[in-house]
Amino acid sequence: MWSTAASWWAHHHKRLLLPALFLAAALFFFLASPRSSPSFFALPASRYAPRPDLPYQLLLDTSWKLQIPRIGFSRREHSPSGSRLIWAQRRVAEWQPCEWWQTAMPAAPSTRNGYIRIDCYGGLNQLRRDLCDGIAVARLLNATMVLPKFEVAAYWNESSGFADVFDVDHFIEQTRGYVEVVKDMPEEISLKEPFKVDCRKQKGHFDYVETVLPALLQHRYISLTPAMSQRKDRYPSHAKACYCQGCYNALKLNKKVEAKAMELLQAIPKPFLSLHLRFEPDMVAYSRCEYSALSSKSLDAIEAARGEDRNVLVGDAAHLWRNRGKCPLTPSETAFILQALGIPTETNIYLAAGDGLMELDGFTSIYKNMYTKSSLLTHEDFERMHGNTKAALDYYVSVNSDAYVTTFFGNMDKMVTAMRTMQGLQKTLVLSRRAFANYTAAGLAGDQLAKAMWDAHREDYIMGRGLALPEHCFCEFKL
Repeated sequence: MWSTAASWWAHHHKRLLLPALFLAAALFFFLASPRSSPSFFALPASRYAPRPDLPYQLLLDTSWKLQIPRIGFSRREHSPSGSRLIWAQRRVAEWQPCEWWQTAMPAAPSTRNGYIRIDCYGGLNQLRRDLCDGIAVARLLNATMVLPKFEVAAYWNESSGFADVFDVDHFIEQTRGYVEVVKDMPEEISLKEPFKVDCRKQKGHFDYVETVLPALLQHRYISLTPAMSQRKDRYPSHAKACYCQGCYNALKLNKKVEAKAMELLQAIPKPFLSLHLRFEPDMVAYSRCEYSALSSKSLDAIEAARGEDRNVLVGDAAHLWRNRGKCPLTPSETAFILQALGIPTETNIYLAAGDGLMELDGFTSIYKNMYTKSSLLTHEDFERMHGNTKAALDYYVSVNSDAYVTTFFGNMDKMVTAMRTMQGLQKTLVLSRRAFANYTAAGLAGDQLAKAMWDAHREDYIMGRGLALPEHCFCEFKL
């Protein structure tokens, strides 16, 4: 028996050994190779050219180089493929408009307590904020609302009215059943000036019914400037519903402004990201933050905008202030963070910003495909526009962009993020000034800082945090 086996082995051993040796080698290399995912700044294994015909969320494999030496960023290549592009992250929760305020509203009493006009001050987005509050207050006081007045603001170089920006008929139609809005009042009312009630400085447990209703009942026609920090969660449900409906469904750009906004939107190469970048002299001066690495021209502009009450903070107060996220991101810091989030440097970017941005070359030296209103519209169109019209164009483009990123969460950003949420557009992100300040204060720079910024923003994005949506209008849905 053994001689038979030996004879068989002598004839067949090569046929068995060669496959076995090949299999052993394959197993060795497989088991010896690293099982962990590639490092954050690993060299990409392959390159894929972006295709303009694909939707923004599919542009995941465009490799790019890091180019921000002034912040110490490594020039090694980074691949945003797979998990390294912020928009590719699987979200855990999303916000959507709540159903309750879009259903049938309880009818308002048939008799009214008088007429109320909302007086709004500031730029377009401040005006819109006040108007949203005023719609709720009109229902709260059971008042008939006349068309709001946009106060002429010399600071904003502005003189346009409500009808110059918004569609009046759409506003009246969409608020029907929530609050009564009229274009005209009875002659005996319209011939007299309204009694002015200014609530801008009211805080704390301020109550419109206790404070404003007596004046409405006495004068029958009042003009109201809403409080800037009123707690809307204390409103009864019918007033909350009026706020949500008036703010997010009733305010539509008029046909002329919307046509110009659509023209601008169509001129931007697709897909594109809208960036609301804030780094103007007055804003930096108001922040009271110190920036030592700016050009002399920028420093002079900041100093000229600084008033007596805007002295630069120093010492521990300055560190605490910056670490609380109170200091605006510079354009170069913004470019650094966008790269850390995997946003390719060849991305088309629409700059939603006003005039006077400083240090913009720190951004455009990295992200070169940048577009603005002034670069896309004719000079004649641009010069004829009011400030509110220009702001309305930025608002419209930002709401309808493939992605929206902001460096500062002001009135425009709150409205844009809410309207994008209304439309189910979730690629929206507020860059964290607090995270950037804290990590740089801890000594992080270059790749370490980029990794930290990625982790901080990824957490915010997948959880749907940072958008500060009014909780009485929007509800969280777990995915």
